[in-house]
Amino acid sequence: MRKTLLIAAVCLMGTAVFAQSGTGFGIKAGLSYNKNGDLIGDIGDAGQNITEGAEGKAGYHFGFWGKLDFPKIYLRPELVYTRTKSTYDVEGQSSDYDVSKLDLPVLLGYKVIGPLHIFAGPAFQYTLSNDLEGVEIEDVENDFTVGLNIGAGVNLGKLGLDVRYERGFSENEAEFISNNFADIEDGRVDSRPSQIIFAVSLKL
Repeated sequence: MRKTLLIAAVCLMGTAVFAQSGTGFGIKAGLSYNKNGDLIGDIGDAGQNITEGAEGKAGYHFGFWGKLDFPKIYLRPELVYTRTKSTYDVEGQSSDYDVSKLDLPVLLGYKVIGPLHIFAGPAFQYTLSNDLEGVEIEDVENDFTVGLNIGAGVNLGKLGLDVRYERGFSENEAEFISNNFADIEDGRVDSRPSQIIFAVSLKL
């Protein structure tokens, strides 16, 4: 009886692992903890600069993925809408910086053992909008940028769970005129992301 149950459990686990393996496509969504780059402002007529690092906040994403599966590796492109938020606290005044973008990660994965896999690849990013609370801000310098995704995941039936780190390769600044910070006349803020992303995917 125990032997029969053990064989059944192994078969069930094998079926579950296989369910999201193989070439296919699906949907995904998740949450992130995000920080953008520095805010740099000019103070008064002295030409001095103030530099303020971002405080991280929660963001979210949702989108689609496809997969080309091979014996030990796979190729997985994704198309994802991402909304990130971070906060700058300058001279006791806090402002949220919101960025909306389309991400196109192209991931190369390696199947480690069973349902466990690791992956990495470039993420091509198109900025849709950026907004710094209480500030008149221009569009970012470059609409198109490139970053890096690296992470690990597991497949549980048609469900996939993964965690990854994303980092933008280069600065992508937007200039602003301050109506919020008392002593800062104008400045710039770096929209380059640095975030940890938690995602759930479903194979259709």
